[in-house]
Amino acid sequence: MSSESVKLGQFELSIISDGRFWLDGGTMFGVVPKVMWNKLIPVDELNRVELSLNCLLIETPEGNVLIDTGIGDKLKDRFKEIYKMDRDITFVESLNRMGFKPENIDFVINTHLHFDHCGGNTIKKDGKLIPTFPNAKYIVQKQEWSDATDSNERTKASYLKENFMPVKESGQLMLVDGNYEVLPGIKMIMTNGHTKGHQSVLIESKGEKAIYLGDLIPTASHIKIPYIAAYDLFPLAVVEKKKEILEQAIKEKWLLIFEHDPDVVFAYVIEESGKAVLQPLHSTNPKLQNPIH
Repeated sequence: MSSESVKLGQFELSIISDGRFWLDGGTMFGVVPKVMWNKLIPVDELNRVELSLNCLLIETPEGNVLIDTGIGDKLKDRFKEIYKMDRDITFVESLNRMGFKPENIDFVINTHLHFDHCGGNTIKKDGKLIPTFPNAKYIVQKQEWSDATDSNERTKASYLKENFMPVKESGQLMLVDGNYEVLPGIKMIMTNGHTKGHQSVLIESKGEKAIYLGDLIPTASHIKIPYIAAYDLFPLAVVEKKKEILEQAIKEKWLLIFEHDPDVVFAYVIEESGKAVLQPLHSTNPKLQNPIH
């Protein structure tokens, strides 16, 4: 088993990577001064920070579930340049390396419909956009679908309709309203704040629990409560939800799964001397072994 896979009860959790990209550092940390967050994460010459696209494959006795699908292969060159896309293989090739084909996926859960979370939902074949996973139901919150298909000046740049409209046209779209259990032990929970319809995924098997955080806490550096991205549409809602999730994670020993961290994918958070401390399973960044409060 590689550092990109962990066992959780009867489930196998494996990271399916869509490579890395770079976003503006100031935007990723909102009102927090650079002199503070730059201690945790470096920037390039354009003040961008490196982020990973850590999608998650869950193998269960009841079926295979994929959470988020990365940026995908449909972006124009200028878009790739702005976001400094960095990948050696495609998302499907990354899935193939884990021994899976698109046909093997039963459910695709989109935490939300921003381009870096659902770009791999669709592919272009013979000049036509079609769903990448032909046998899968794609599950999205009704609120998220509404906001994505009727975006405004503030949000429209993040929603690219070629990533999700073909899923509706194929009849594979499944809209849900609120918390929803996809398969036994895999439950989508509302963690709105980044967007109104944002959801995280709570995973439980044989008494062990994990949570795929999506953009509620995109990297291990964002585990500090005030570290809120400017991308978050409702920052105070994010603050409250982060507190709630982290309290439960400490109490019930949840495994945290970070979607955008290039160094830490899996980590626990514990209370030590009255402070919450992050404990990565694997990390190349010793600066993250610090109290988060």
